Amino acid sequence: MGRKPTLRVSPSEAATATVEPAATVAPEHALEKQLVGLQNQFDLLKAQIRQAQQLAGLGTAAAMIAHEVSNLLTPILSYTSVAIESDDVELQKKALAVTIKNVRMLIAMSDRVLEISAAKPAERESVGVRLAAEDAVASMCRDLSKDGIRLSLNVDDSVMVWADALQLRQIFFNLFLNARQAMSSEHSGGLTVSAEPECERVVIHVRNTGDPIPTERLPHIFDPFESTKTAEANERSRCSGLGLALCRDLVEENGGTINVTSDEETGTTFTIILPQNGSIEG
Repeated sequence: MGRKPTLRVSPSEAATATVEPAATVAPEHALEKQLVGLQNQFDLLKAQIRQAQQLAGLGTAAAMIAHEVSNLLTPILSYTSVAIESDDVELQKKALAVTIKNVRMLIAMSDRVLEISAAKPAERESVGVRLAAEDAVASMCRDLSKDGIRLSLNVDDSVMVWADALQLRQIFFNLFLNARQAMSSEHSGGLTVSAEPECERVVIHVRNTGDPIPTERLPHIFDPFESTKTAEANERSRCSGLGLALCRDLVEENGGTINVTSDEETGTTFTIILPQNGSIEG
């Protein structure tokens, strides 16, 4: 076999030869890629925190919801226990009717709890304030009058805001839970919701006549883990402030603002300002 020819390069040719550089990434492109990655991680953590905040609100309401579930199950158990041992057709029919009615209420309750705890992308639209407040009350799964609370929804059906419907319900839900807790010591009081259009925005007031928020805590009331009340005898604060922190985040996410005033005479008022339509931002 013949030998392959050898390629010889003179020193002068070698000195002038150009070598293709290895593929490199410009520093600014590498930094941009890192920033995108960090932003994605931040967005993921933010979504996880949002989900934790929503579940924290439901955790606060868990005992109340469990009580209502028990109230619905007890008649079912009582009627069916008697009816199954009886030949009375009318009693059996009544037991079945009570069972159907209460099971439907339980399913509706479960649906509301699952919906309010869901992590869904925001979809802003024209939302009725009164309807959102009514849905929030229903999501509590309890008639507030059982706690001695007088509920007044002084909101016309025509008052609309530009917001995500589920998020607006979540805002009301957490404010109502907060109000119920504030009035629990007296087992009485009033919870009032009012809303009025004002300069292409809607001003919403959620007032309760419960124990006022201590003055020193008002500037931090929307901070995560800040509680409106002190804990038991050991004087530590309960970590129950996620609900109000979530309210602030959701209001701001929907182009609005929220603030609070509180005193002995009038109780506590949360004021929310939201845009009336999509062309107005917070």
